[in-house]
Amino acid sequence: MKKKWFSVSNIITAVMVVFLAAMVISPEVKGWTIQTLMKVGLFQPKIDKQPGEASAEALPNVYFRKGDGKTVDLASLKGKVIFINFWATWCPPCIAEMPSINVLYGKFKDNENVVFLMVDVDGNYQKSDSFMKKHHYDLEVISPAGEIPPVFMQAAVPTTVILDKEGKMVYRQEGAADYNSPELVDMISKLAF
Repeated sequence: MKKKWFSVSNIITAVMVVFLAAMVISPEVKGWTIQTLMKVGLFQPKIDKQPGEASAEALPNVYFRKGDGKTVDLASLKGKVIFINFWATWCPPCIAEMPSINVLYGKFKDNENVVFLMVDVDGNYQKSDSFMKKHHYDLEVISPAGEIPPVFMQAAVPTTVILDKEGKMVYRQEGAADYNSPELVDMISKLAF
């Protein structure tokens, strides 16, 4: 009996092998896969604290550098809600969550009480800035101007933290999340007013 090479089973297997290989090779394919899973309800942000519940731990000041070379220190932003995302262009979960962060930013971009800091941990500002432009994201990239204290980010990217107006950490998550969730939008709205 002659074996059929172009059976439905073989075609499906070939497509799956190609897809899995693309996921291993391309961070963008893996990011797209994670992003698709976000749309069906996976990777939701874990909100353990209610607005007003902040970590009692005093946070160290951190310095960042903008693309124009100007330095921004976290202490100078006290009085604002600060959304900080530590990310890298090679990181599939970072790529996956970026559209939801961009939508979240769009909801608060005109609110002077909310600041978004998209911290490039690649060490390659130009590459990160080009990534934002290529994908038409409105998010400004900044780079660390020194060591990032472990209370903010340990070894995992992406890591996202939110500080309240008093500069206290009210939210921290390692790994990807859909930041356009109603719960997170509500939390930032309450913190901002």
